[in-house]
Amino acid sequence: MQNTIIPDLAFVQNLSPIQILVVVFLILLLFGAKRLPELGRGMGKFIKEFKKTTREIEDDIRSSIDEEPAAPKKKEGTENTETHKVNSET
Repeated sequence: MQNTIIPDLAFVQNLSPIQILVVVFLILLLFGAKRLPELGRGMGKFIKEFKKTTREIEDDIRSSIDEEPAAPKKKEGTENTETHKVNSET
């Protein structure tokens, strides 16, 4: 699980502590201290739902890859049409 967290937070390594404080201060000014916990809960729910949906899509793709493809079905009238075309050409 740590492997997925490290690449997601790689951009934080380029920020200095002062820049991080400025970003936090701006967020506090924009949203206010009362709304921050509400925003955090909303973001947490969003991330949880996003990961769940992503996992479901990946599972669907993997299961479709693992399944053997069905042989294409020939239409019953296809052979007669091809035979008719060959006979009409001669």
